[in-house]
Amino acid sequence: MNQTIEDLKSRRSIRKFKDEQISDEELNIILDAGTYAPTGAGRQSPKIVVIQNPETIKEFSDWNRSFFPTEVPDDMDPFYGGKTLLIVLANSEMPTYVEDGASVLTVLVNAAHAIGVGSCWIHRARDEFASPKGKELLKEWGIPESYEGIGHVVLGYPDMTNPKAAPRKEDYIHFVD
Repeated sequence: MNQTIEDLKSRRSIRKFKDEQISDEELNIILDAGTYAPTGAGRQSPKIVVIQNPETIKEFSDWNRSFFPTEVPDDMDPFYGGKTLLIVLANSEMPTYVEDGASVLTVLVNAAHAIGVGSCWIHRARDEFASPKGKELLKEWGIPESYEGIGHVVLGYPDMTNPKAAPRKEDYIHFVD
């Protein structure tokens, strides 16, 4: 089977990471691939914010956990101990900004898997960056307020067996004449 197709079919979300930072080379490969994600009219509306400082990741983990729809334990880490946090933002002035950001997130997780780095796509970035604190961070980072949070990707070396794929549902594909 073609290696790209095999990688797409074998990628799984990793929810336990080794206590080791990924290499700069691996990070740069993943980030570069993300910049090639398809975007509406080729406008490239997303931005990828990279955080590797453990204290900053912990702050973001705590903040992200505060947006869970149900009560969760204070020690629950929604980033699963990932050593690199990527935040994908996209310019809401573009009509396809949500799709553009989702496209970047998809490419990031698949690029990571292709080079042996584990990843997990994490939600609640929209809630974070719609908040006053999120707007303040955008300002601090020099990113226009029109940017909205689309999602996060945590990266690291897997410290777990790659989960098996769930069976595909029977009506996943529907042909019409």
